[in-house]
Amino acid sequence: MEYAVAFIALCVMGYALVEHRLVTTIITGPMVFMTLGFLGGNRGFDIIDPQSLLSVEVVDAFLVAALTLVLFTDASALHFSSWRRDAEIPGRLLGIGMPLTIAFGWLIAALLFTDLSVWEAGMVSVVLAPTDAALGQAVISNPRVPERVRAGLNIESGLNDGVALPILLILIAVAERAEGSPALARIFVEEIVIAVAVGAVVGLVGGRLLVRSKRSGWLSPTWSRIAVVAMAALCYGFADPLGGSGFIAAFVGGLIYGRTTDGELGANEQFADDFGKVMTQIAFMIFGAVGLSFAFERLTWQVVVMAVLALTVVRMIPVAIAMLGARLSVNTVLYMGWFGPRGIATVIFALVVVTDTTLPGTEVIMTVALITMALSVFAHGMTSNPGSERYANWYASHPDVGDMPESEDVENVPVRGRVERPLRPSPR
Repeated sequence: MEYAVAFIALCVMGYALVEHRLVTTIITGPMVFMTLGFLGGNRGFDIIDPQSLLSVEVVDAFLVAALTLVLFTDASALHFSSWRRDAEIPGRLLGIGMPLTIAFGWLIAALLFTDLSVWEAGMVSVVLAPTDAALGQAVISNPRVPERVRAGLNIESGLNDGVALPILLILIAVAERAEGSPALARIFVEEIVIAVAVGAVVGLVGGRLLVRSKRSGWLSPTWSRIAVVAMAALCYGFADPLGGSGFIAAFVGGLIYGRTTDGELGANEQFADDFGKVMTQIAFMIFGAVGLSFAFERLTWQVVVMAVLALTVVRMIPVAIAMLGARLSVNTVLYMGWFGPRGIATVIFALVVVTDTTLPGTEVIMTVALITMALSVFAHGMTSNPGSERYANWYASHPDVGDMPESEDVENVPVRGRVERPLRPSPR
């Protein structure tokens, strides 16, 4: 156990030496760090065991910080010239696809896990609903993939965490019968309204202050970058105690910050983005070391079936329904339907259920979350590069490519993690 820190540092250093080469392969960062964490955990060499070093609350805080920073920096990269047009795909994914995904998953969870209450089955579905585009990096960073598709998937990934959280809190309140029906509506409204307000204020005021400080010559490059980390923390730190979703606040704050600074601060958020990336990879190592051992000990066929269905039909059918009338090709709909990875938010939401409730089904909910995320890390990671290239080849070879709805441009495409180097194009 005394070599845990050295082992984690060695893994980070080793990955840094080969990361650039791995970009064009089927091996991704989350796959590497989760595997290394599993090998270093109590089922491997027993080098790291966060449960003996850190409390559940500290681990939860680390994961929340990582997700908050990623959401803020991702949103800061979004700059659209026409929100009415560019919001169509993410709007359909969030407004139609996500409710259908939750409803469909709820039904399947209730059928598979008969020992759970109907509300706990709903929690399983909500926990598995948020997507994390970072697990399939090439899907949204491949410049040969249409801009509208990349932007739509990334916006969906940034917003659905905050949309799902109020629903989860409502289900918890109903399951524990701690609140009456009027309070349930208040929870949902407060989570969103307060979060949007806090995020907008922090992003607007913070962005303007940074711009003015730079123009006056008071702002150094070093502290300019550090200030972005502080702004992300401010969004969550104000919204959460006030009853709002810290994740929604972080995403809205980053969005407003990006619009307010409008590129004037250059790559100001690069340090925050890089720091968030490292935190995310360490989080996957923690999952591998502790989470997978916990999940494997409680693995059942129902858990496996739920995980597989959650990543396939529970996601893909609602996406197909949501895209009816959008005039997108079948290949595009399949591409968006498959690439809905489950990442850190899924485990964080499961931790909310475990730490904030005394429900009898918490172990099942956590097990399903961990197995689904682990399966997604490998399934989506291994298919992201070849899948994006295959789709890009089809798109480029389409005879009417210029007239396809997918071809409509957006002003600036968000790239989760800001992979600046293009992928190697496959020969055609």
